[in-house]
Amino acid sequence: MAIPSESNISGRNQLIISALCRRLRLEPNKFQGHLLQKDIKSLCSNILTSSGSWATLESNSEVTKWMEFIENLPADSESCLRALNELNGHLASKSVLVGEGLSPSEADIIVFSALYSSVKGLSDSDKRSLPHLFRWIDYIQNKEDFGKSFEQILVEKDKFEPPYDFTQASKIIEKVEGDSNAKTVQGSKDANAVEKVSASSKIADVGKVKGDSQSTTEKKKLPEKVADEKDQDISVSLLKIQVGFIRKAWKHPSADSLLVEEIDIGDAKLRQVVSGLAKYCSPDELMNCRVVLITNVKPGKLRDVMSEGLVLCASNDNHTVVEPLIAPEGSKIGECVSFTGHEGKPEEVLNPKKKQLEKITPHLFTDEKGVATFKGIPFMTSAGPCSSSIPKASIK
Repeated sequence: MAIPSESNISGRNQLIISALCRRLRLEPNKFQGHLLQKDIKSLCSNILTSSGSWATLESNSEVTKWMEFIENLPADSESCLRALNELNGHLASKSVLVGEGLSPSEADIIVFSALYSSVKGLSDSDKRSLPHLFRWIDYIQNKEDFGKSFEQILVEKDKFEPPYDFTQASKIIEKVEGDSNAKTVQGSKDANAVEKVSASSKIADVGKVKGDSQSTTEKKKLPEKVADEKDQDISVSLLKIQVGFIRKAWKHPSADSLLVEEIDIGDAKLRQVVSGLAKYCSPDELMNCRVVLITNVKPGKLRDVMSEGLVLCASNDNHTVVEPLIAPEGSKIGECVSFTGHEGKPEEVLNPKKKQLEKITPHLFTDEKGVATFKGIPFMTSAGPCSSSIPKASIK
């Protein structure tokens, strides 16, 4: 194993000092004398002690383990890539290295900073071979404010799409219904074929006489009809949005991008929901979360697993960070989210053919403080507004 040079150690330590001090709001110049220190734990403990964080962090064996991982990271590229592969495997089911939440820990900041120089120059093929590692890297660099200490590492991203495709579901239902009635419809077509030809001829003759006047009338009426549809205001009150508590979550058995959750909304039976969150958080991170979900969507199977709702999620502009909306502590399980000025009764079941949800979601977003809103009106519960850690995010 190659021994890291002094310049490599200095560069690595400079990034760790810069990132940790910015995270802990400390002055980095106080620690410049540690630039050549090889012992990562001693370096980090000095910084964390200055902030008062080390006493808590030192008791966590996971944090110490990751410090040792960085300290023993090989300098030669082949051995280093093998170590990165191990880290990639560890991150397959986790969003962060230490902790149960969606926020990076100090250990994540330390490992990210120490790995930065090693991973930023990897080839595209090496990056593709480490998908979980680079998903984590992209999450950290977009979640944490590092100032100008780090250049952005470009990561190929999958576009986030809501897992419940109402339009496609409608087409499938229509196809099933159409197949069941196919024989009857075909019989009717055969019986009426001659009549249709005759009727078409008569319509054509009438059209020659009245075509000009009808065409003029249609041209006058069409713009007015289109304008009515375009200006129609779809109220968010059509949606039944409830506070739910995730009791259990697991990976979808046949879809890598999907998770399945059992959600308590105050009914006798837990509601099963399929969500496209597997790339953004682990099942453990969703457990015991107080989320917000639409419960009057039409139930349907997603990759052979029944889904009876839609968990609302916030997403940043490039869909690298996606997380469920969170209802405030103290909100009641099953209570309906309200919107001031929109007190209408929700639909029993949304009709996919009317595309009601598709007309409402473009108006759902978080404000600059992360509060979830519809056209600027907060998602309100008995304990306050629902929110996300992602400001100015779209909500789907």
